[in-house]
Amino acid sequence: MVKTTNRLLEKTNLRRLLVKVERYNYQSKTLLFWLFFICTLNSFSQVELKGKVIDFITYLPLENTSVYVDRSTIGSVSNRDGKFILSVPKRLQNDTLVISSIGYKSYKVLVNDFINDAAIFLEEDIASLDEILIVAETRPKTGNDVVLRAIERLPDNLPENPYLQRGFLRHRERNKKEYKWLIESAITLYDSSYASGSDKNLKINIDQNRKSYDLRDVDSLFAYSSYLRNVSKNFKMSSKELQRDTIKTETLVKAIKWNDERINGLDFLFRGPLNLVRNSNRNNSIFGADILKNHQFKIDTVLVDNDRKIYKIEIKRGFDFVGLNTKGIYNEGFESKGWLYIYWDNFAIKRIEYDLIASSDKQKRRSKSLLGTLNNHKLVISYKEYEEKMYPNYYYYETPKLVNVGDRSTDKLYKTEEEKKKLKEEQFYYSVQEILFSEIIQDSLVIVNALKKPWSDDIFIQRPYNKEFWKNYNVLLESEEEKKLVEDLSKRATLFRE
Repeated sequence: MVKTTNRLLEKTNLRRLLVKVERYNYQSKTLLFWLFFICTLNSFSQVELKGKVIDFITYLPLENTSVYVDRSTIGSVSNRDGKFILSVPKRLQNDTLVISSIGYKSYKVLVNDFINDAAIFLEEDIASLDEILIVAETRPKTGNDVVLRAIERLPDNLPENPYLQRGFLRHRERNKKEYKWLIESAITLYDSSYASGSDKNLKINIDQNRKSYDLRDVDSLFAYSSYLRNVSKNFKMSSKELQRDTIKTETLVKAIKWNDERINGLDFLFRGPLNLVRNSNRNNSIFGADILKNHQFKIDTVLVDNDRKIYKIEIKRGFDFVGLNTKGIYNEGFESKGWLYIYWDNFAIKRIEYDLIASSDKQKRRSKSLLGTLNNHKLVISYKEYEEKMYPNYYYYETPKLVNVGDRSTDKLYKTEEEKKKLKEEQFYYSVQEILFSEIIQDSLVIVNALKKPWSDDIFIQRPYNKEFWKNYNVLLESEEEKKLVEDLSKRATLFRE
C-alpha cells in the first residue's frame, strides 16, 4: 500500500514538474516572441527630422541642399524655402546626419542629437587654390577636357549591377495664376546597369498615389488634332477646322493623356534624351560622342562639396543646335546653357543644371508666339554617391506645354479684352515634374521579386489612398507658395465634384 501511494505521488509530482516545464517553455517562447517583435518594431519604426537650411551670410534659404544619413541609402533635399523633412529608421539613430550643399561647409550631427525645426546655417567653403595649381599639370586643362574625362569615366562611376530606387513624384501644371493639375505618387525605378540600354533595361512603376487633382479643361483642339494625325494616316484636318461640340469628351481625354505622355511623361524623362548621363551611351544622345558639336564647356571655379573639391563648369552654346527629336513636335533648334558640377578626384558628375533656349529662327518664332518664352526646357539632375557609385537623387524638369490652340481669327471682333487675356493665359501650361529618390535597393532577391509583378508608369490610373503606406514615406515638402496653390486647387476640385 505504501509503495503504491509513493508511486502515485511520484507520478503526480512528475506531472506537476512537466506542467511547470511546459509552462516555463511557453512563457520563454512568448517572451522571446515579444522581444523579437519589439526589436523588429523598433528597427522598422521611424524618426522624423525637420529643419530649414539657410545661407550664413545672406540669411536666404538654400534650395536643393542634400540631407542624408552618412553611409546609408536614406536621404532627401530641401525645398524652395530651404525646408526639409526626412524619415529615418530608428536603427540609424546613432549614425551621422549630413546636410551639405555645393560651395558650403557641411553640417554633421548624430541623428539622435538633431533638434527638430531648427535653422541650420551653412557657411561658404572655398577650395585651396595652392593645392590645385601644384597638380594642375597632370590634369585636364580646359572645361571641354574635364567633361570628356567625366563621360569617359561613366562606366566606372555609374552602377554596374541592377538596382531599385524608391522615390516620390510631384507633377504639377499651372497657368500664370493657378494650378490646373497636381499628382503626387510613390514610384519605383529599376535599372539593370549603365552598360545596358535603357529602352529595355530601365523601368518605372507607380506604386501609390497621395494626391490627384485634374481640373484642366478638356477642350484642347491642338492636342486633339495632333493625336488624330498620329493615330490615323488619313486625317488631314487642322485644329482650326475642328468644332468642339462635335467631339466626344472621352476622346479628348485620350488625346490629352497622349499629349502628356509624349512631352513630359516619366518614360520621356527617363528613357528619353533628357536623361543626359544615363543615356549618353545611346546613338544620337545629347551627351554622346558629338557632345562638343552642340556644347562647349568652360571651367568657372573649383568649389567644395562635403570636404571634396568639385569643378563648377559653365555649359555654353556649341557649333550646332540641340534637338530632342520628339515625334509630332518641333522640339529642335535650341542652344544649351547651364552648369555642370564634377568631382575633382574621380570625375564623377554630381549635378547638372541644364536649360535649352530657343535659338534657331524657326524655334524663336514658335516659342515666342505660342509659349511666350524662349526657355523651353529647364532640367536639374543631382546624384548621390553610395558605395563609390553615383545614383540619381533628384530630378526637376520644367517645360511649357501647348494645350489650347485653335482658330483665333475672330478674337478681335467678338472677344472682350478680358476674354482675350484669359485665352492667352490658357494657351499653354507650365508643367513641372519633381522626383526625389530616397532609397537604394541592391538585394538581388528583392529585385527579382519586384520584377515579377506587373509594372506601369501610367500616372492616370486611379489608385485608392493608402494612409499607412504614406505614414513614413519620404516626400518633398511643398513651399509656402505651392501650399497656397494646392489649397486653392483642392477647393475648386471639391466644388467641381459637388
